[in-house]
Amino acid sequence: MRINRMILVMLSLVLITVMGCQHQKPGEQDLLRVKSEQGSTHKKVIFLMVDSLMAQAIDKGISQKQLPTFQYLIEHGQYYKDLVSSFPTMSVTIDSTMLTGKYPNGHGVPGLLWYSSDDKKMINYGTGPMEILKQGINPVLTDALIHLNGKHLNPDSPTIYEELARIGLKSGSINGLIYRGPTEHTLTIPDWIQGPTSLPKHIKVKGPDFLTLGALSNPLEGTKKLPDDLTDRLGLNNKYAINAVNYLIQADKLPDFLYVYLPDLDQKLHKHGPSELKGVIKVDQQLQSLLNAFGSPEKALNEVIIVIAGDSGMTQLLQAKQHSEIHMPAMLKGISVLRPGEEVTDETEVALAVNETMAYVYNFKPSRSMRSLAEILSKDDRIDFVAWKENGWIHALQGSTAKELQYQAKGNLVDQYKQTWTVRQNAEVLDLTVNADDRTLDYGQYPDALERLSGALNSHAGDFLVVTAKPGYELKDRSSPTHEGGGGHGSIRQSESLVPLIIAGTDEKPAHLRMVDLKAYLLGLLSGHKLKTE
Repeated sequence: MRINRMILVMLSLVLITVMGCQHQKPGEQDLLRVKSEQGSTHKKVIFLMVDSLMAQAIDKGISQKQLPTFQYLIEHGQYYKDLVSSFPTMSVTIDSTMLTGKYPNGHGVPGLLWYSSDDKKMINYGTGPMEILKQGINPVLTDALIHLNGKHLNPDSPTIYEELARIGLKSGSINGLIYRGPTEHTLTIPDWIQGPTSLPKHIKVKGPDFLTLGALSNPLEGTKKLPDDLTDRLGLNNKYAINAVNYLIQADKLPDFLYVYLPDLDQKLHKHGPSELKGVIKVDQQLQSLLNAFGSPEKALNEVIIVIAGDSGMTQLLQAKQHSEIHMPAMLKGISVLRPGEEVTDETEVALAVNETMAYVYNFKPSRSMRSLAEILSKDDRIDFVAWKENGWIHALQGSTAKELQYQAKGNLVDQYKQTWTVRQNAEVLDLTVNADDRTLDYGQYPDALERLSGALNSHAGDFLVVTAKPGYELKDRSSPTHEGGGGHGSIRQSESLVPLIIAGTDEKPAHLRMVDLKAYLLGLLSGHKLKTE
């Protein structure tokens, strides 16, 4: 479940409660400051994050001659099928990783749902309707619209927007979930939302030079009609995003770097599973519209660098009758588990933060060891592994087998990213291949597993475990949204972690195929790439 879709659900729930007239929006100055000042000698970069785009769908569509735009970009650029995403594989965490160049231990956004020991409450950016209703629309909207970028995203981890401003380059974000930058903007909350909540009518935020967030921040209002009504998901849709990009192109207002978030595909894959192709065909048509806004695809690649990436993959989930839902409270029978919407008390023993096929499990009972809790959870043969920190080591316990891996950073084993590790016991738990002779470590079904798992386990304070489900299954709390028979993500396995990356308009290659390394790659392009003259 993605945050922009759930914001829409929250706003719709408020609409049922009260209706009112939308107040006048303050004028934004984005169009006066957004245009690149570098002139025609520097290529600009348009980065499109396509929610849940998968390489298998691209390959299938091209083989069936249904994706001419993807095919053109691949034939005239670079195509990688194994870009390693962040973990958990949830949009809000992935976008934070891409835009800061840090895993969650660096950027501080652990997932779509997590428990804050500082605030002593569950942080929910928008999971499912029932969880939102139980937790309260007001705190969820406050965390999603105010605290995510303003408080939770680590201020010591600069975003690409902040880095670009420091070197005098312009940037923009179209419907991006993570947008923190140096320039002040105003989110305008319609009266029918603001009335029954404690949200102010105007929320001051910091972003790049150009910022859209659907109807809440539309700097093109009065200049270009964008689909941002309630029936258009308040502008949190692909059509709004592509139309906004096309306007900037045709008005010669492109910044040096423009981030564009395309969310529509995710919902289709959650419902129909990863084999769904209709949504990808629609994205292909929208990309064609973008290229044509330059006059032709050839002209587009002469003027800009186009980068397209998926944020996470998906696993095909089994049907409910095949027990695809792992009901976690039932696994913890006899233990006092926090119910959605309740506050932690002295009687609370465990809290669950379920992020689809991954979950954080918080232990509030000091007398219960993390290992004993892990052993309870790992008994279910639908659990992939349970991991926790203990005495400087990370432990991973394999579901149903009780095999255990222990590891820590620094050691005599080097992986492909030049990270060093000490590993002991059963490397097969995370499908690691240890080459003792040359002191190297290779990853199998869990890409960059040691660093990514460590990033999640060190992403926030508290005593907690990380639990992941085996392919075909998803985790569930009492009110969690489920997608039985459809697609799911959140875990660290290949199917949910490896995403496509397409780069057209430059021959420069990324040093490493990881989401966490894209920021450095993009900054390199922007700070040194000259427009090729014919």
